[in-house]
Amino acid sequence: MIGMVVLAAVAAALYLLFYVFYPLGRGAIYEPSSPEKTRLMAEIARVTPRERSVDLGSGDGRVVIALAREGAEAHGYEVNPILVLRARRSIRRAGLEGSAFIHWGSFWRADLSRYDLITVFQVGFIMGRLEAKVKRELRAGARIVSHHWRFPALAPEVARNDIYLYRIG
Repeated sequence: MIGMVVLAAVAAALYLLFYVFYPLGRGAIYEPSSPEKTRLMAEIARVTPRERSVDLGSGDGRVVIALAREGAEAHGYEVNPILVLRARRSIRRAGLEGSAFIHWGSFWRADLSRYDLITVFQVGFIMGRLEAKVKRELRAGARIVSHHWRFPALAPEVARNDIYLYRIG
């Protein structure tokens, strides 16, 4: 009985460390987009074949997989090593190894200039800083799809069911 309690406490501590405290210090905690929201993000993004997309804070990879299925070369950045492994396994299971990629690391250090489309489901307190980064790095015409959180100064072109599409002008 005591062994089970200790095991449960260790599991809870690891969960809190990898899924709450570590990610929260770097952005958002892990809260996956629902299948409906994931589909809506991919639909609103209007991905065309061979476009390069990146999901910032890609979690378990579901948005990366959805964009790769639409024809994009889809990348994701994730700081949680457990989620990176889960996402890579999901990509293998979906047969998308040549078009979907998960990078273990912070998107804050990534150069976003090579991407046509950015997707994000972060947290409100980083959106101002992220807006400055995308304005600096993205070329004119690049698109950003955000789940739930809005940018402070950018106006969305499309707003549907808590999903927002922005275009860099």
